[in-house]
Amino acid sequence: MADTIFGRIIRKEIPARIEHEDELCIAFHDVAPQAPVHVLVIPRRPIPSLADAAAGDEPLLGHLVLVATRLARALGLADGYRLVVNCGRDGGQSVDHLHVHLLGGRRLGWPPG
Repeated sequence: MADTIFGRIIRKEIPARIEHEDELCIAFHDVAPQAPVHVLVIPRRPIPSLADAAAGDEPLLGHLVLVATRLARALGLADGYRLVVNCGRDGGQSVDHLHVHLLGGRRLGWPPG
């Protein structure tokens, strides 16, 4: 897998507004937010896409969702939020490193996109 901007953020080669770090993941504010709160939760171990996740990745995927949920509470999103995982070019994925978008801080329309 080619190195991505997310790999460079993980290695602290590119600055980011980090909200959370642990041994499995890092969460930081998106530089082009689509909502008042827009945080990306990414695994430290690069997985190109959700389509590339394997059965052994289940604990990691669950961890990403639980971290995003805790961040939603910590960031004051009591009125609601959305978690989004884009998968592949047609799904809107722009970086080949699995990431969960945490969006909130305003009413989010449906359907998206």
